[in-house]
Amino acid sequence: MPIRVLPDFLINQIAAGEVVEKPASVVKELVENALDAGADQIVVDVIDGGRTLISVIDNGCGMSKEDLAKSITRHATSKLPMDDLLNINFMGFRGEALPSIASVSDMVIDTRNSEDSNGWTLNCETGDIKPSDWEEGTRIRVQNLFAKTPARLKFLRGDRAEMISVLDVVKRLAMARPDVGFTLNNKWRFPKNQPMAERIAAVMGDDVRGRMLSVDAKSASNATLKLTGFISEPTLRRASSVDQYLFVNDRPVKDKVLVGALRAAYMDVMHAREFPLCALYLTLDPRSVDVNVSPAKTEVHFLEPSHIRSFIIKSLRDVLAQTLSDREVAQHIGAEVPMHMQQSLNFNRRDFFVAEPKKGPDIAFMFNVPERKDLSVNKVEEHAQEDLPLGRVIGQIGNKYILAQSGENLVIVDQHAAHERITYEKLRKHKIKVQPLLTPIVVSLRGEDVEAVLSISEEMKDSGLHIGAFGDDAIAIFEKPADWDLDWVNLFHAIADEVRQYGHSSQLGERLHLKLANYACHHSVRAGQKLDLQQMDALLRDIETTSRAGECNHGRPVYKIIPLIDIDGWFERV
Repeated sequence: MPIRVLPDFLINQIAAGEVVEKPASVVKELVENALDAGADQIVVDVIDGGRTLISVIDNGCGMSKEDLAKSITRHATSKLPMDDLLNINFMGFRGEALPSIASVSDMVIDTRNSEDSNGWTLNCETGDIKPSDWEEGTRIRVQNLFAKTPARLKFLRGDRAEMISVLDVVKRLAMARPDVGFTLNNKWRFPKNQPMAERIAAVMGDDVRGRMLSVDAKSASNATLKLTGFISEPTLRRASSVDQYLFVNDRPVKDKVLVGALRAAYMDVMHAREFPLCALYLTLDPRSVDVNVSPAKTEVHFLEPSHIRSFIIKSLRDVLAQTLSDREVAQHIGAEVPMHMQQSLNFNRRDFFVAEPKKGPDIAFMFNVPERKDLSVNKVEEHAQEDLPLGRVIGQIGNKYILAQSGENLVIVDQHAAHERITYEKLRKHKIKVQPLLTPIVVSLRGEDVEAVLSISEEMKDSGLHIGAFGDDAIAIFEKPADWDLDWVNLFHAIADEVRQYGHSSQLGERLHLKLANYACHHSVRAGQKLDLQQMDALLRDIETTSRAGECNHGRPVYKIIPLIDIDGWFERV
């Protein structure tokens, strides 16, 4: 068959298949255009999940008659003034959205530029432009979506499901721009210049109040690289990633590097099948990230992905590792700062061992842990009650929980979870013992798996594994963690799969965490073990200065603080 040039209407419909996947895609493109036009108030209305009508009204700069005519011409844009695809500072830039949407719907645009004496209306079906009485900004009405392409129409889900997708798009854009007001169907409202605490609560739910931690980090080696925003306490989690909001230069993205770094940061404080909440904003030089990866513009490519990943993991772990003694409670969104936690507290760390170690393998086989023979409890220093984040011990209940009073609060501490975290954090500080192998272990793999695993060989050294190529279809292990025998074939297959999917792998780190967590669990104070007051007080003082003290190695809470006013409510004293 001879080669022919496709007609414009078909070209636009093919482009629409990439850009306009569903009604939510239309909303995303139109709202992004409104933001690029400088709007600070955007109103979105959707009928029948978007199949009947999508209307987006903004108070942006509007368009002149000439620009309006060009707006539905393919690859026409105002957002690349220097023709530089490496320096993109707008949400949109391809010039495909409006012509693509127009090709699969009935679309009408009303707009007015401040320099014009009147507004203009464009019928995208006929191309006719007429004067109108439109007063400010732009309104785009998309009716009968996919009516011109019935094959696409039948793949739309039910109205409710499509509406949920539209709401998700609006929420993500509202999180990207808290300075802009958004309204959806006159039901979901996000006011202009809404305080970040309120916007996060409005988007994620009221249960986040007081439970989000502030992130504000700058790279020591790259002045343009910053990470700001909020992450949830590990005990606040979801069953899916629905409340993970990630942004690169204020652009909402679903990027595998960011998602993987977030997962790695929470690895030892949250179960792998649970998801933290976040609103994280990564800022870097536009030339260090390629946003021109997909028509939907939800994916990005970083110039140095491993550096970005390491920076994010360290930044988040630093926040999660803050102890009760040095954490600024004011970082918690919506949290009131109790008087007893407003001071900067400095405690001396003590070793806390109250139980004889269980029989079983010694963790010293893998870590350089100094041998301990003294298992006694150090003498607890005297502190005023108001100087102690977890307060002074009152007693023990059920031989499981320690009760304490801290100011006007009742504190309940899970003794096993607390000591488990203390033990785990101490183990983390010891260097891994490495076992050099006289005869390397050779693992046969597919060539592509070998390449994927070797791409992160330097990172593996941090976990005590030294590997190298053994021909084109095998990997040789020269050093490994002492007494660590694994199914190396399955491990390397899992690593290769993760590297291809995310660009990195956390398999080794997760297995190391599991080994440490199991040891800490079996060598800590047990539930059901009776403690005396000195032992309980020592445990509280230690957990106050331990990193990630709010949860055990399995993600369970270590303590609960109950204000006296809540207790008064139980007894109808308020």
